[in-house]
Amino acid sequence: MVGRVGPESGSIRWELDNVKFPGNRRFALSILDDTDDTTVETGQPVYDLLGDLGFRTTKTVWAFDSPEEEKGPYHMGQTMEDPAYRKWVVSLAEEGFEVAFHNASMASSSRERTEAAIDFLTDDCGFDLRLHCNHGQNRENLFWGPERYHSRALRLAYGLASSTDSEGSETGSPYYWADIAAQRFSYIRDFAFRRLDCSKIGPGRPYRDSTKQPSPCWFNTADAPALPSFLRLVTREAVDRLEDAGGWTIISTHFGKGFAWEGKLNEHFASLMRWIAEKNGWFVPASELLDYIGQTRGATEISRLERTRLEVAHVFDRIRRRREVARYGLWD
Repeated sequence: MVGRVGPESGSIRWELDNVKFPGNRRFALSILDDTDDTTVETGQPVYDLLGDLGFRTTKTVWAFDSPEEEKGPYHMGQTMEDPAYRKWVVSLAEEGFEVAFHNASMASSSRERTEAAIDFLTDDCGFDLRLHCNHGQNRENLFWGPERYHSRALRLAYGLASSTDSEGSETGSPYYWADIAAQRFSYIRDFAFRRLDCSKIGPGRPYRDSTKQPSPCWFNTADAPALPSFLRLVTREAVDRLEDAGGWTIISTHFGKGFAWEGKLNEHFASLMRWIAEKNGWFVPASELLDYIGQTRGATEISRLERTRLEVAHVFDRIRRRREVARYGLWD
């Protein structure tokens, strides 16, 4: 990794070499599974397959149930208050899968409830929580909605197109907990793109952002919200390109959305994962991969130029996603 002075006064632009993965692996692939709609019935077949094939990935959880009237479209998902679900998730952690935070519950939670959820998952359940992903439209989301963008123009445009109102990073709000997140977590997911190789999504590493403080490091992922989009993004051709480039990916998805039905795995997904498992890849949880990328490339402050490019690229990617949804249907 070589540092050069960039166009901004005093900034550094990093020339990034290919990462050399442990064990002479040619590429790295992880999956970050948001818990929406996941139950033991819909999730266990997927994780049984991944475990048998040698994949160790990351699964987010909700600690607490929510009132029925506040669950919205996520009513199918189970939480750690369900004994059977809790037993299953604990067994995943014992097998080497990572458990991560997806807010306290599927509905908005106050600062006190959020902190209680983190304590419950770490102290009572014994999980080593290191990674957080914002969920849906929760009001306690961190730097979410228009606050995702530093550009005032992009904030305004996003605000006009979305009703998202997040307060997790607003001091004085009953939903504020950014300071807790900065102390308790190593990583927060930032942007997700319809692109498999995360090494080619700027800045190509976990990073700190002085415009989003207090917070731990941020990272970006590939975006495949449900089974159809997963199978469109994670093709054999795309994985071959990832391997040839020596790249890495963390794929954000929801295993509760179509990957298994009535206890039976989708065969296209199962066949794809069996094929990937035969490749010379490094298949580890998201935080372990991010640790390694950060150690190799440096989890440095994102520059103003890098941030601008990242935000503009994300806006164009969202436009692309809307076109795909219109083309393939509402369930992507």
